[in-house]
Amino acid sequence: MNRRLLYSFATAFGALAMLFSIAVWFWFQSLHQPLSLEQDHVVQVERGSSLSRIASRLEAEGTLDSARSLVLWARLNNEESIRAGEYRLTPGMSAVEMLALLNSGRSIQHPITLVEGWTVAQALDALWASDVIENTLEGLDPQEILQRLESPWPALEGTLFPDTYFVTRGTSDLVLLRRASERMQSVLDGTWPTRAVGLPYATPWEALVMASIVERESGHAPERPSVAGVFVRRLQEGMRLQSDPTVIYGIGDAYDGVIRRIDLDTHTAYNTYRISGLPPTPIAMPGRDSIEAALQPAMDEPWLYFVSRGDGSHYFSETLQEHNRAVRYYIRGEGEPPDRS
Repeated sequence: MNRRLLYSFATAFGALAMLFSIAVWFWFQSLHQPLSLEQDHVVQVERGSSLSRIASRLEAEGTLDSARSLVLWARLNNEESIRAGEYRLTPGMSAVEMLALLNSGRSIQHPITLVEGWTVAQALDALWASDVIENTLEGLDPQEILQRLESPWPALEGTLFPDTYFVTRGTSDLVLLRRASERMQSVLDGTWPTRAVGLPYATPWEALVMASIVERESGHAPERPSVAGVFVRRLQEGMRLQSDPTVIYGIGDAYDGVIRRIDLDTHTAYNTYRISGLPPTPIAMPGRDSIEAALQPAMDEPWLYFVSRGDGSHYFSETLQEHNRAVRYYIRGEGEPPDRS
């Protein structure tokens, strides 16, 4: 082979190498260009889905220019093992950045809120109405759910800590409820040792029952220690709690918004106008404020009664006579404001 032929081969090879390098460069740049997105786009990676399948779907949608290029890039960089989940693609994100996101497992986190003061029935209804939660417990009664949770509590009511929990789509109701149950156990484990001396309940369960009553009696956090103080003093003096929310809980689904004399006279396990001491279970999910109030009630106050002022706060009284005046004024709109002087 003469020099001229060798030179021609070398020139051709160099040209091909240059063309290949240019092609690789453009291919590399294309994967680092923004995806075709004008707004956020959510991509769902089902369990067991391959990158090839997801990339082909995105190409068909017009989001990704070349599924084959992305799969080749992933193979060369050992990034084919994408993780199941729900991912948010944003304008300006490149195919390579999207691939990193799919490999990271940083799925969209959806907020699920269990509201302070809700009953367990309300909490379950909210979960099962969510399109994010996988329903595996629907149709079971609370005691069966308690068993599935492997919870140590005697009842499910009141044992789910009210908070906002962030979950990925497809999280089961059992998983979320277990988180809420364990969170309540953690809160009680942390607060029970700080309880005041001489409280009329001997176990965290009884404290939880009291906290649920405080939760339902007042939505005004600063006065919850005073509300708890009233109930603690009544128990210490052998008085009945006479808490309307416990009566309402005992009425159940038959409650129509009005407590009647017959309701106060009817004996149920939750009618604290008829039973002494605490009801057998909580009546709602208490928040941290109510739990702390139950464990650290305002014991330096003399109050034995309180009545709603109609603005979310309460008027507290030491004597029945003063309380009756407060009821006439704040509830019936009669007479003069109560005067402690």
